[in-house]
Amino acid sequence: MPTQKKLSLAERTTLFTTLKTRFEKNMARHKGLEWATIQARLEAAPEKLWPLQEMERTGGEPDVVGHDKKTGEYIFYDCSAETPKERRNVCFDREALDARKEHKPANSAIDMAAAMSIELLTEQQYRELQQLGKFDEKTSSWVQTPATIRELGGALFCDRRYNTVFLYHNGASSYYAARGFRGSLRV
Repeated sequence: MPTQKKLSLAERTTLFTTLKTRFEKNMARHKGLEWATIQARLEAAPEKLWPLQEMERTGGEPDVVGHDKKTGEYIFYDCSAETPKERRNVCFDREALDARKEHKPANSAIDMAAAMSIELLTEQQYRELQQLGKFDEKTSSWVQTPATIRELGGALFCDRRYNTVFLYHNGASSYYAARGFRGSLRV
């Protein structure tokens, strides 16, 4: 994981170009929003560029999915067709990772999200994302889990099968090649 949290001018330019192209290609995700306004907001919050770059670098294909009128923030979600490739094969959190005695995955979803300065999607956010397209038809994504479930050793994940969004549970220490996580960022 890179330790530098500022983007060079060339990296910023590339990121803006990538985000703008994706924004324009997927207008149904953000009806009524304009790229120029979003870019101005991003330029005014340079500390948010590194997390967006990390979302992009790990295969998340971040895109704007909403605008919070109360705070003025734009909301980005990972919009890759499948759970981001570089964020798969992870258990849920550090406690679950530490509990594994053998065959430990390299990382956990919660730790990776924190290192990237993003949040795991909630179940509600995941369902909102699925209204914008068909995601995770071959993979699954860990989602934020209530403490009452986590305290009992479980964690929640979602996917889309049979044209339906499903919420499941699993042991938090489990990990699979097709399970990762999707993140959100508010700018």
